[in-house]
Order: sequence, then structure tokens, then C-alpha cells
Amino acid sequence: MGAERRLSAGSFALAAVFLSTFWFAAPAAAGAPELLSDAQPVKARTRSIDTFRIGLADTTFGKLTFLGGLELIAADRKVGGLSGLISLDGGSAFLAVTDNGHWVSGRIVQTADGKPTEIEDLRFAPLLGADGKTLDARWGHDTEALTLSGSGLYVTAETRNAIYRYPWPISTGKERMIGEVALPQDIRDLPRNTGLEALAAGPEDGPLAGKLVAVAESAPSDLHDLSGFIIGPDGTERFTIRRYERFDATDAAFLPGGDMILVERRFSLRDLIGLRLRRFKGADIAAGAVLEGELLLEADFNSQIDNMEALGIHTNENGETILTLVSDNNRSILQRTLFLRFRLED
Repeated sequence: MGAERRLSAGSFALAAVFLSTFWFAAPAAAGAPELLSDAQPVKARTRSIDTFRIGLADTTFGKLTFLGGLELIAADRKVGGLSGLISLDGGSAFLAVTDNGHWVSGRIVQTADGKPTEIEDLRFAPLLGADGKTLDARWGHDTEALTLSGSGLYVTAETRNAIYRYPWPISTGKERMIGEVALPQDIRDLPRNTGLEALAAGPEDGPLAGKLVAVAESAPSDLHDLSGFIIGPDGTERFTIRRYERFDATDAAFLPGGDMILVERRFSLRDLIGLRLRRFKGADIAAGAVLEGELLLEADFNSQIDNMEALGIHTNENGETILTLVSDNNRSILQRTLFLRFRLED
């Protein structure tokens, strides 16, 4: 009974979704844990990004203020392909996941207002299955998103349309997968290259507590909307998000007040490159809902963007909400890994 009482109600509910039966205490909230201490260090350098729109000095974009950014240039290509991110320790640390099954951690040197000035202590390690083998050994490594809840760390794998659970923190990089979330067949049957892409843990103080919210990357056609899923102990509920102008979902995260931010990306020869951020009221994310959301930001090749895929949200010591957007360079010399910071003026 002692272990059971240490679990929050939301953590206990979410733990019930898994195939295996186990107890897992909620992670400590204070301070940033040590990450990937036994992982491979990587030399890297950065280039500063001082303006968001190329050639223009404006910093205000609706409710968002651009704080600054960095282009990360790492010596090892395994650090490329960043697809999911969580911000830690007031934005001075991060844990990311790559689309070829690696953890990446680092420290962000930042100014008092949150502008990133350098990335240090960059490390990477392969994600391990429950048997200790790497995910790429079993073709389950197309990892696209991660989210942290009171019951652990959750990672999506697009090729398998699976959600993996890991312990928290990933202190050494050698931690093994604990299990998989039990998912219904319609999620498993999503297209392998446009399946589960965005993942966010429901806030512990709201109606989505103890649940995961997932969004499929794309839709069968331009006439279809994006599929959303609310995954909890009582099963999976479904909602949809209106899809416009061939934008696809790439990541999601909840704001401190309970609303959800969705990152959308457009990347093709026809449309070139695009970024969109939409905000959805947390109370509107429910079974059967058709969500439009509030447009926070839209950008194209005239702005400092690339293949934007990851979103981390944190609150700084002044109580301000900071968004960190990261791009997936697909480990290509033609693309960039960008860290962009915005403050939400709410």
C-alpha cells in the first residue's frame, strides 16, 4: 500500500494503461536530474540567430515574442534528426529524442530573459528495449516524440505506431524500456510513415490527468482532418483537428494553464517549407470534438525555420511561459538543427 499511496491519481490511472503490471513512483519535480552520464559526448558548435524573419528586426508575432535562437552543428550525425524535446531546469537543460532511436541531452546557456546563447555538454545514447538491445535492432526506432508525466517518460515510434514507457530520469542512458502502452487497432493501423507523431501528457490538475494525447502526423487526403487520440485507463477516445493547406502535425505540449500547443510543418517541393503553431483550449480536447484552435504563428522560407518537429515548454523564474522549437535536419548537410525560443505573452 505504501507504493500505491506515493502515486498521484493521474499517475496511477496512466500506469493502468500498460501491458505489464508494476508500481512506479512519480519523478521528483525539484531541479534538473542528471542526464545521460554514461553516454557518448559530442563536440558541437553553434551559430547565433538574432532575428526570426530574415533581414527584419521585428520580434513580436501576435502573442509570441522571439527571444533568439541557435543553429547547432554537431560533430556526430547521430545527434541529427531531433524530433521530440522536453525542456528542463527552467530551460537550461533538455532531453531530446531522434528519429533513429537515440537520446540526446545538453545544457543551454541562456540570458535572463531566456535567449539561448550556447549549447554545452551534448551527449547521445541509443534507446534500449526491455531486453537491453537497441531499438534499431528490432526496427522499432523511428522515435518521433516524447513527453514526461508523473508515471514516467513516454516515446512514440512511428513505424510501429507504438508508445514506449521509460523510467525517469534517464540518468545514465542505459535505462531500459519498461513497457508499451496498450493501443487500439485503429492506431496500430495508421500509415507507418505518417502515424503517431505528436504526444503530450495531460496536465495533472485537469480533465486529461493521467491520460496521453496523441495526434497523427497527416491525413489520408487534403479533404481529411488530423486524427487525435485521448489514451487512458478506460480506453481510447477520439477527436479531430481541422487540417489546412497541407500542414502536418509534428509535436504537441501543454501550457501551464492547461491549453495545448500543436506544432505543424509543411515540407515539400510544391509548398516549400512552412511552420504553424496552433493553440487549443484544454477543455475542448474531448471525445468527438472537432478542433479549430487559435493560430499563434505561421512562417515560411522568409523566416529562420527548417523542418520544425519538436516543442518544449517551460516556465522561467519570472513566471513567463517559454516555447522552444527544434528542427529535424534528417542528418542532411542541406538542412539545419535549429533551437528557437519564443515567449508567450498571455
